[in-house]
Amino acid sequence: MSLLAPFVGLALFLSLAMAGAWLVAERSGNHGWVDTIWSLSTGVAAVATALWPIGAESWLPRQVLVAGLAAAWSLRLGLHILRRTLKGGDDPRYAALRREWGSSARRRLFQFLQIQALAGLVLALGVAAAAHNPLATWRIADGVAVALAIIAVLGEGTADRQLARFRAVLANRGRICDEGLWGMSRHPNYFFEWLGWLAYPLFAIDLAGAYPWGFVALLAPVLMYVLLVHASGIPPTEAHMLRTRGDAFRDYQRRVNAFWPGRARRSKDDRRA
Repeated sequence: MSLLAPFVGLALFLSLAMAGAWLVAERSGNHGWVDTIWSLSTGVAAVATALWPIGAESWLPRQVLVAGLAAAWSLRLGLHILRRTLKGGDDPRYAALRREWGSSARRRLFQFLQIQALAGLVLALGVAAAAHNPLATWRIADGVAVALAIIAVLGEGTADRQLARFRAVLANRGRICDEGLWGMSRHPNYFFEWLGWLAYPLFAIDLAGAYPWGFVALLAPVLMYVLLVHASGIPPTEAHMLRTRGDAFRDYQRRVNAFWPGRARRSKDDRRA
């Protein structure tokens, strides 16, 4: 059976999900619901495309494995953002967008969330390309893909926990977390988020050329990199941090890489000592 029919249905599902996210966020005043609903609905779309039957065959082991990894990603991220959302307080990125858009904020936010629905569909397409690789045998690349996905989920979860612990200490209010993974990258959660999407091309691509559709899976990490590094991830987050932390965050920017983990550089004060 063709994948065209489910993708049309999933496009409608994601569009309606993000319309619902817009409505909930606008009525509650808490735009954390946007990322919660996006993470969970994109996970549903990805799992659905992975398990969609092709022909008369039942689910193949690769389909089940890829669907399980997509579900693990979605649930971990979605529930993490949900816990943060339930604590209250608007997401500063969306608050900044609303200030920038002014009187047209409601309309432009709705349009923006429909673009996010399209992004979710592209990610689901990458998962589908990985799940429907027809190769009957397992390869080294599949094992590397599983390891990469596990490292990504554990790494992002660790970064989130380290930041939560730092913020829970009263003495750290107004300070910048540069401990643990946050001393190696200013956005380790984004780095591991992107890393996980690299697993799907490893599942999908067959260099022998037997499955040319596998290269479609490259869309997922490319899109996620653009979103996180150049669009809705790092730029608005850092703009908010510069507004609220000022010179302290500028020093953090000088010392620690934005995305790629690396050894922290010494601050100006350390170099003078």
